[in-house]
Parts: sequence; C-alpha cells; structure tokens
Amino acid sequence: MSPFWEKVKHISIIRKLIYMVVGVITYPGLAIFNKLQISGTEHIAKLPRKKVLFVSNHQTYFADVITFLHIFCAVKWRKQNKLGVPYYLLNPFSNVYYVAAEETMRASFVSKLFTVAGAITVKRTWNKKATTEGQKGLDVSDTRKITKALDNNWVITFPQGTTKPFSPGRKGTALIIKVAKPIVVPVVINGFWRAFDKKGLKFKKKGTLLTVRFKEPLQIDYEAPAEEILQQIMVAIEQNKERQFKYQKPETGEKKEEGPVE
Repeated sequence: MSPFWEKVKHISIIRKLIYMVVGVITYPGLAIFNKLQISGTEHIAKLPRKKVLFVSNHQTYFADVITFLHIFCAVKWRKQNKLGVPYYLLNPFSNVYYVAAEETMRASFVSKLFTVAGAITVKRTWNKKATTEGQKGLDVSDTRKITKALDNNWVITFPQGTTKPFSPGRKGTALIIKVAKPIVVPVVINGFWRAFDKKGLKFKKKGTLLTVRFKEPLQIDYEAPAEEILQQIMVAIEQNKERQFKYQKPETGEKKEEGPVE
C-alpha cells in the first residue's frame, strides 16, 4: 500500500465512513438472510479502548471480520448479545484494526477497500529449519506494526492464519502477546464457512446459524514460553488437536463434516 493510503487508513472518519457503507451492505446477510447468534459481549463491554487483542478461529476472509465490526459497533451503543436495528452504523466503533495476509488484501478492489478500513497487512515467513506448519511466524517489521496498533486500539488476529479448521497456530501471535502484553480475548465462531464462500462475500447457503462467542479474557503469564502461550490460545479458541479428535468418527477416524461442528 502506498504511503498516501497508509495515512488515509489511520484517519478515523475515513474508517467510519467505510464501516457505515460496508455495514449497510452486509447487515442483511448476517441478520436477515441468516441467523446471527452472539454471546459473551458482557466480557467486552467494559474493556479499555486500547491494548486488547482478540484471537479467533477463522472461516472466511472477510465475513468473520465484518461481523466482529458490527458487534463492536453494537456494543458501543450498549447493545448486548444482539445487533438489532443497525442505527449503530451512524457512529461506528472505529478504534479497531485486524491482521490480514498481504497477498489476500491485494487481490481485488473490495479487498483494497477493506485494507483502508483498518487492515494490518502482514507477510508470512517460513523458517527453512522448521518441520511443521506451526513454526511459521511473522516478519519482524510486521510484528512491530501489530504491537504499535495495540498501543491505542483493539486488534483482531487469527492465530492459524488460514481458514482451514484445526490448522496449527502461528508462534508469531504468542510473540506479539509477550512483547505487547495486551488483554487477550478468545473468540469462537461457527457457521460462516457454511453460509458464505471462502472470501465471505457471496452466499453459499441462506438460513444458516452464525455463532460468535466471546470468552472471558485469558489469564496469561507473559513470561511463559511462546509455545505455552500459543497452546493456551489454541485451546481457548477450540482449535487444539485434542478437540479435533473429538470431531472424528470413532469407527473410521474421518471428520464428521468439512468445517467445525456447531
């Protein structure tokens, strides 16, 4: 992204305008054509407006994040566990950024628009000595971008870095937590993979139950090894390997369905 657009991205009124437009367009898909079930907003209603990191499983490129933005705006207007009539879009909550892969955000005009709306674009790095996908991390400069954003904002990140369920978490998320020491709020979502295409912009199946569950902030030992913190996160967002085994058919070992079970 050019320096000009980087500056634009940090102008609150610009993000508010984009949230208003995107919010009006996407509200029917979340709350009318599908059923959105929200729980746990009492855990986020009184959070400080900075140094908060939301960690979540990931099912589509954009629908997940857009739903979070709707919920944060609704909570700002003192709604609890519901969106209701979206008058909250008249003054949306814009003190939030989200982490997204750079290659994804370059793909189309829509993705570039979402970048201006508050994306922190990152490049994934690969350690040649690594033996598993879980050892992928973040570029050092990308880590700085995220920790800087946390100084005065909420940040949403997806530790798995992919929409594939039960993929290993990336150690970069744990390293950011160790450095920035934010409040960490785990979120578990479901139904989005069934309702929308991978990008989250087209319907696959209407009438789907979409669930977003905010849990209590984690009690984290910031001095613990990154691997230990990452494991704590993966358990909290219900994407650890032990939970995956529960969703396999005992007689065949096959997964019950393509995405996570509701």
